[in-house]
Amino acid sequence: METIVLGVEPRIIKKKEAEKLRKTGIVPAVIYHKGEETIPVSVNELALRKLVHSAESHIIDLQFPDGKIKRSFIKDVQFHPVTDRIIHTDFQLFSADEIIELEVPVAVSGDSIGVEKGGKLQIIKHALTIKGKPEHMPDHFIIDVSTLEIGHSIHVKELPMGAYTDLIIMDDPDTPVITVLASKKEAEATAEVVATPAS
Repeated sequence: METIVLGVEPRIIKKKEAEKLRKTGIVPAVIYHKGEETIPVSVNELALRKLVHSAESHIIDLQFPDGKIKRSFIKDVQFHPVTDRIIHTDFQLFSADEIIELEVPVAVSGDSIGVEKGGKLQIIKHALTIKGKPEHMPDHFIIDVSTLEIGHSIHVKELPMGAYTDLIIMDDPDTPVITVLASKKEAEATAEVVATPAS
C-alpha cells in the first residue's frame, strides 16, 4: 500500500475557529491513538480531497511543521450536507504490529459473462472494511467478475480470500458487493412475458 505525506498544522480549539478555517480552504481535523491524548490539527482541503476521493486506500504520514511525522490512516470523514465539501476528518495513528480496520476500495477484474450478454455490471458496495496489519493491507480489493451472470450477485461471504489470507472482511457476510443487472429492454421483455397469460 502506498504511503502519502500530508502536511498538518496544530490548531487551538476555540469558538467559531473551525468555520474560519474552512473559509480559507483549511479543514479542521483530529489525530488520535488508543490511550493517547487527541491532537487537534488542520489540513489543506485540496490535498485532503485527493486522498478522500482516491480509488485506492493509503497509509498517511502526517508531517508537522517541526518535521515530526506520525503514521496514520483516515478513520472518519464528515461532509457538508449541501455542498459535499469536507468539513472534518479523523486520523487514527497506529504502530507497525498493530491490527487495524481500514476501508479498502473495491476494484473489478475480468469480463463478466452477464455483461457480454447485454447486462450491466453494478458495484453495490464500493469499499470493504478490512481488518489486519497495515503491511498486509492492499491498495484495493480486487474481485474477479468473469463468471458473473445476469441477475446474479457476489456477496461478501463469496469473496475469495486467496490473495488476502492475512486479512478479515468485517462487513456483513450476506451483503451484496457486485451484481449484473438485466438491460432495460430485457427487463421489460421479461415483464411482458410474465404479464401475458398463457393461451
